[in-house]
Amino acid sequence: MPPAVAEAQLPPLDRAREILRRTFGHQDFRGLQAQVIAEVLAGRSALAVLPTGGGKSLCYQIPALVRPGLGLVVSPLIALMTDQVAALQQSGVAAARLDSNIDLHERTETWRRIERGELDLLYVSPEGLMQPAMLDRLKKTPLALVAIDEAHCVSQWGHDFRPEYRMLGRLAELFPEVPRLAVTATADARTREDIRGELRLEGAREFVASFARPELILSAERKKGSKEKRVVELVTARPERSGVVYAGSRDGTEKLAQALRDAGAPALAYHAGLDRRLREQRLEEFLEADAAVMVATIAFGMGVDKPDVRFVIHADPPASIEAYWQEVGRAGRDGEPAEGITLYGSADLAWALRRIGEREVDEAVKQVQVRKVRQLYAMLDGVACRAASVRRYFGEEGVTPCGQCDLCVSPPETVDMTEAAQKALSAAHRLGGRFGRGRLVDHLLGKTKDVTDHEASLSTYGIGQELSLAQWRDLTEQLLFEGLLREDPNDGRPLVGIGDAEAVRAVFRGERRVAMRRPAEGYDASTRSGRPRRKAKAPPLSPHDAPLFQALKAWRAGEAKAQHVPPYVIFHDATLAAIAQARPGSRAALALIGGVGEAKLAHYGEAVLEVVGAFES
Repeated sequence: MPPAVAEAQLPPLDRAREILRRTFGHQDFRGLQAQVIAEVLAGRSALAVLPTGGGKSLCYQIPALVRPGLGLVVSPLIALMTDQVAALQQSGVAAARLDSNIDLHERTETWRRIERGELDLLYVSPEGLMQPAMLDRLKKTPLALVAIDEAHCVSQWGHDFRPEYRMLGRLAELFPEVPRLAVTATADARTREDIRGELRLEGAREFVASFARPELILSAERKKGSKEKRVVELVTARPERSGVVYAGSRDGTEKLAQALRDAGAPALAYHAGLDRRLREQRLEEFLEADAAVMVATIAFGMGVDKPDVRFVIHADPPASIEAYWQEVGRAGRDGEPAEGITLYGSADLAWALRRIGEREVDEAVKQVQVRKVRQLYAMLDGVACRAASVRRYFGEEGVTPCGQCDLCVSPPETVDMTEAAQKALSAAHRLGGRFGRGRLVDHLLGKTKDVTDHEASLSTYGIGQELSLAQWRDLTEQLLFEGLLREDPNDGRPLVGIGDAEAVRAVFRGERRVAMRRPAEGYDASTRSGRPRRKAKAPPLSPHDAPLFQALKAWRAGEAKAQHVPPYVIFHDATLAAIAQARPGSRAALALIGGVGEAKLAHYGEAVLEVVGAFES
């Protein structure tokens, strides 16, 4: 019996598995792929959220090859369509695309192939698909399925909202018998709810994979001094590896690429302002090279399946946690260890908020974008495991620390804010979720304008005067990020209420600790910003203590290099100076020095005492 005939007689999922092996070269499905494909093969619509590198495209490509008819794929970017069509053609799949770059002759030939039933997959943009002429022709064409790729674009709560995606809800009535599959790599619960509503997938099954990427080693550091210099240091410390550096502007990519080339790194710039042929040439060079660095704007990377990218560096922060996870996820697709490093600063946050304010979009959309930016910075500047924080953001439960990000390897000095958190949670509860963040903070400080008698009589009014306005804002952000508080969108005027009830109870029972980074300069509750009025200068080291201080710095530099972290995350200079002056001879004595917490004492205590002991002997 010919192989094609034998394959046709297999059950649908077995046929799909055979196509996976024969056409795409994989032995079996992974993760939720088989479940998603089985749902579509049964003729039912679905929403699938699979992480970057999780094989989303196979979830619609394979059913299109199994089911009779044409597989229609809606995709937001011409570059993404081009890459996927080229990859399918290389695998022997009859695929084509119709977009603004296709000339009349090729467009005519593609329609001829569709009419003759010779095409398996057709990629189109949302704007192109919803043109009346396109829809009229497709209505006469048997369709195997309709796939909506990057489905988060349909939601104003998603990180890349595109109004033209809203038109795709009409597909439910235009092709009522055709299964529709919406796929994305990053969508939190609110975004998923919006996708289902906008695309009319209310009754469809939802498949959400774990967002865990155990091969990714994450770190973030505040910008200090020259950003270009720091990026050069990071890249040149990783020679003979492929990487991607994301910059926030076209000019920024050019400057960074030049700085890297001047330092001897094989760097290329990539952005939309370059000639199309030059972009294609540089992309080809990057994909083929064993070691190359692409310095690009965020448009680069979608659909680019280079498995051996060993690092992704954000020279400028992304726009949201969704964007962050999608972009760092372009490293380590082969499952081998890879790094995601983000540089950030307060100026970046201010710039991001200013850009949102200038956009000509609905106020509700702006509020969502502002919230997502703030959540990103809360994660970057937080104290909890980065990977676990991202997974909790997407709604995963039972998440444990990764054990390998910078915050797990070298926990920052923290302040226990559990008691303050209890006050904030109590206040949010007594205010009944009827006010926003600013009003909650004013309530805690006892500074609410035109306060009512009822509010003034609450036991939580004014109980937070030991902290500054800035600290209460930071703590509120932290509680929102950890899910202890939640924010109701309220048509663009977010209201703050109690979040995960069980987690909140754990805080009040003392079973869960809330911690924040210790401010580098301390804080002064009497100032509005929280910054102290004067900063006392550290006394200069004596000639007796200076050599030990330098030896401690040399030890710290070695530790930092081995862990790929900045030296100051191990110990600040002030802590090393205090050690050099005190010359502790035991762990107990070392623990008394400011900046030496329990975790750092456990990690570094013996090594520090050994350095000190060498000077005492």
